[in-house]
Amino acid sequence: MNKDELIKKWLDNNLNSQEQKAFEQLPDYKEIIRLGNAMTSFKAPEFIADKSFEALKPKIYSKSHKNWYRPFLRIAAVLALGFSIYYYSGSLDTNINTDIAQLTTVELPDTSEVELNANSSITYNNRKWEENREVHLSGEAFFKVAKGKKFDVITNDGIVSVLGTQFNVKQRKNYFEVTCFEGLVSIKYNGSETKLKPGNTVKLIDGKHLIAKENIFASAPTWLEGESSFTEIPLKHVISELENHYNLTVDSDEVDTSRLFTGSFTHKNLDLALKSITIPLNLGYNKSGSSIVLRRE
Repeated sequence: MNKDELIKKWLDNNLNSQEQKAFEQLPDYKEIIRLGNAMTSFKAPEFIADKSFEALKPKIYSKSHKNWYRPFLRIAAVLALGFSIYYYSGSLDTNINTDIAQLTTVELPDTSEVELNANSSITYNNRKWEENREVHLSGEAFFKVAKGKKFDVITNDGIVSVLGTQFNVKQRKNYFEVTCFEGLVSIKYNGSETKLKPGNTVKLIDGKHLIAKENIFASAPTWLEGESSFTEIPLKHVISELENHYNLTVDSDEVDTSRLFTGSFTHKNLDLALKSITIPLNLGYNKSGSSIVLRRE
């Protein structure tokens, strides 16, 4: 059942339990409820009758018909609410978020596809999409963009622009990385522009300048297959990504987190993931519930 049908059935108080769950999963559910609550206090303006009506009123309003107009006011209120919700929700931004260890696939209005990595979010405006293909990203996502007008991915660190291509964007704390897998990607950062061809990746880590390299030979990022990969990345960013895929916190106070790590870890086995990170760097670790403490060996 589509969004409009769910809203209509909600207005009629006619949602079954399954439909109620689907309604509550709408991206703008809270805004619709807030608007609905506001409309419950809706009052029709007082009808100011002219003199002729005043003269006829005693004849029209018999005791049994004095409330004849109320059903029409209710209908008018429902119609006003339905129109307001349709217009209001249509103009809202759509927000999609993932939790720790959660991945999701999003289809945009033009059939472009977004694979959203763990602990990430995207925002876009469905109503204005045809005029402005623009997605705001926090976290990491892989984009398969349908051909058409310019497509922008906006992050706190830079803007990635394409016409139709496949690319990965990662924007975490003090970490910005873009990899082109197909087509041509343009990245704007700090007033400068860098263009990437397939196989090129560009990184901005801890404020260091963007540096493009040709070292990607895959057709998609490895995290789509359940594995995070790194090439000469400071350990602190590797740890942060580990925390995005496992429900845990890592205490790294005893180790040098500026050391560079090249390798990968799986998203499906915590012990194997920890060994993949610690053994190459000659580190050890202790586990206690959902806490991990790294130590020097």
